[in-house]
Amino acid sequence: MPNEVTENKMGVMPVNKLLISMAVPIILSMLVQALYNIVDSMFVSQINENALTAVSLAFPAQNLMIAVAVGTGVGVNATLSRSLGAKNFERAGKIANNALFLAAMSYLAFAILGFFFSRTFFLAQTDIAEIVEYGADYLHVCTLFSFGLFGQIAFEKLLQSTGKTIYTMITQGIGAILNIIFDPILIFGMFGFPKMGVTGAALATVFGQTIGLLVGFLINHFKNHEVRLKLSSILHPDMEIIGHIYSIGVPSIIMGSIGSVMTFGMNKILIGFTSTATAVFGVYFKLQSFIFMPVFGLNNAMVPILAYNLGAGKPDRIMKTYKLAACYATGIMVLGFAIFQCLPGRLLQIFNASDSMLAIGVPALKTISFSFLLAGFSIVCSSLFQALGHGMLSLWVSLIRQLCVLLPAAWLLSKIGGLDATWYAYPIAELFSAALCAAFTRYSYLKEIKPLF
Repeated sequence: MPNEVTENKMGVMPVNKLLISMAVPIILSMLVQALYNIVDSMFVSQINENALTAVSLAFPAQNLMIAVAVGTGVGVNATLSRSLGAKNFERAGKIANNALFLAAMSYLAFAILGFFFSRTFFLAQTDIAEIVEYGADYLHVCTLFSFGLFGQIAFEKLLQSTGKTIYTMITQGIGAILNIIFDPILIFGMFGFPKMGVTGAALATVFGQTIGLLVGFLINHFKNHEVRLKLSSILHPDMEIIGHIYSIGVPSIIMGSIGSVMTFGMNKILIGFTSTATAVFGVYFKLQSFIFMPVFGLNNAMVPILAYNLGAGKPDRIMKTYKLAACYATGIMVLGFAIFQCLPGRLLQIFNASDSMLAIGVPALKTISFSFLLAGFSIVCSSLFQALGHGMLSLWVSLIRQLCVLLPAAWLLSKIGGLDATWYAYPIAELFSAALCAAFTRYSYLKEIKPLF
């Protein structure tokens, strides 16, 4: 490594300034991504409610792809940043190259699954022919061309690992803006393009992701000098490094996968009432992403800071980063709670909501949003566990919250109190999650941070 490489800013810059400077670009790019998610469904809802329901039912499969990409990236973030903190630049370069190998292998796996099982996935959820047709077409495109998704996220994680989060705003922003522009063009057939409906929405998505991949590659090549990407190294994976990446990343992948299972289960419960309830649930996920994305962006900035300072043996900076992130995350979620309580009807009208959707959706948004009040704390704690190398603690929190509490509670409440009662499963599950996070945070502090003082 060149001699001019000095202490990374993650080890020396004042913590509040560091956290904000790294988080704001990620938050802005994620807000653009969240805006895209809303605009995407907004245009699809103009086709008809079945089209919106189909995209909603596709969410667990899409979320599973994101879980694998982001979960692997969490492992890359923690291991690469820790190597930089320990000044092991050679190993940091090897980690970066293996990250791209894993992205390529993940794409191949989902392309195969999507090609053979997209229709089966929808038939397992509904027998409404139009929804199955819309959904299978949409998911085929999203999986077969998902190399953009996996590549873009991989390159963004390399930039985050070295503290260059300003560039992730560029990669995510360009991709999301292109999605927004091409959605109406491809869905409704504008400017000479054929009218492709739901398939057009999927094509706009993968097009934006592919451009994000290309921009991410160029930025890493020209700007990210702390890691060196070599094609020969990418084609020769290091199983020891991959093992370290997945020792942290697999719990995160499983956590995201648990989210897909939970969503699939909730869709099955809700569609038993009416397909409109499933559409409302899908709309909720689009809307809540606008609240949760800033918190996830904050976490993406926090993880490399924590891991770097763990490697550098600086416990004061670890604790200050964690406390600040928890305060900021809670503030964001309280704001989200206020918006969902005060404007549920207007939020639903964005998606061309019918009277029946409003009747179901308004109480749903108000009830679920009570879980926001504790969610910020839980999310930050889960990222703390991952950065400290205790990804299994995050996994246990997610497993208990979503599969052991939320889904059973939703099923039981649906039987006892009907559809409106079902939504209370969310705040109930969040109470369990916060209690577990508090206990696990104390354990992590005593084991990893306190000995450094």
